[in-house]
Amino acid sequence: MNTDNLSALAVGVGVVALIAGFGVYFNNPDLNKAASGQQKNFVPAAIIENGTVTEVQIDKSQFKLAPELAQISGYINTDLVTLADLRGKVVLIDFWTYSCINCIRTIPYLNAWYEKYADDGLVIVGVHTPEFEFEKDYDNVKAAVEKFGIKYPVAQDNDKGTWKAYENRYWPRKYLVDNEGYIRYDHIGEGSYAETEKVIQSLLLERAAYMGITNTTTPLDQSISNPKNAQSVNFGRIDTPELYFGYQFARAPLGNPEGFRPDQTVKYTIPEDTTTILPNRIYLDGGWKNNADHMELQSETGRVVLSYSAKAVNIVAGGSSGSVLYISEDGSSLTGSSSRGADVSEDGTIAIDGQKLYNLAMHENYGKHQLVINVKGKGFEIYTFTFG
Repeated sequence: MNTDNLSALAVGVGVVALIAGFGVYFNNPDLNKAASGQQKNFVPAAIIENGTVTEVQIDKSQFKLAPELAQISGYINTDLVTLADLRGKVVLIDFWTYSCINCIRTIPYLNAWYEKYADDGLVIVGVHTPEFEFEKDYDNVKAAVEKFGIKYPVAQDNDKGTWKAYENRYWPRKYLVDNEGYIRYDHIGEGSYAETEKVIQSLLLERAAYMGITNTTTPLDQSISNPKNAQSVNFGRIDTPELYFGYQFARAPLGNPEGFRPDQTVKYTIPEDTTTILPNRIYLDGGWKNNADHMELQSETGRVVLSYSAKAVNIVAGGSSGSVLYISEDGSSLTGSSSRGADVSEDGTIAIDGQKLYNLAMHENYGKHQLVINVKGKGFEIYTFTFG
């Protein structure tokens, strides 16, 4: 973990005007629903006048003390981390899980903030609370941390002890905790990155004032981060919600008339006339075992068809490492296509090599498409479709 560089904590004139009084609210009911308990307005406790940082007295009894991390089963990028040990720092707690596309799109900003402000007193703790059973595996989480270039500490919340302590229900969710341990900001879902960063800057300013650092000759970097690998999403243009394959997770019926049959293996068939396929419904072909959180292919081959409306489409999948997916859209293979996803090979296939999120297609514009996944290999498991 980086040490403090106190001289870098000073900030330029006008920061308070940038961060005071705004609200944060992620309002996309099909992907992440906002909660009424969200801390929506930030009140600064320090100002800068004539180049001097000054504390402003505010009643902190209006804020909750951040609960301690609870029932952590493992750590990555650190041996141990507790909020008690981090008292005196500004702490960003990020609830995430590694197959969640909304969480993945947030990570470039978290990485940028950690690199930019760690020496100024910011600590980020990624609380990894699994949605699916395979996300409890330490090696799976560690591989994801390495893939996404995460350098900050990650705590495995496999039993949801910390999740419950914070009364959380959403991925991702960010809490900003000040140097005295109070939750000062709370944001659900993606977005509001500039606002979040301004709050980080303000809390670092407060910390400087609290520590008696008032010299502003070396300003804190007040620029707003814009990571090169960040993806922007227009949720108003995505007409297909996240779709789950597990019968306990399902938010919509299957397109097949056979429907979900808990814990049974069902022989599904897809209509020969694909023009009759309804949008935003999953259609299956082949023998599939209906599990609580996923479908598992029991035949040697199978097929998944979905008509969706978005710019990008992903699946969370895993199972047999020998399984191969043959991807086509709108009647054509993705072989050599400019719209093939990041995980699709030049020949239009995906070789399943772990339980994770796979990007199937990435189009230049938002639009309607019919996706066909032909599967070869018994034991293939598919959990969900997500979109961007």
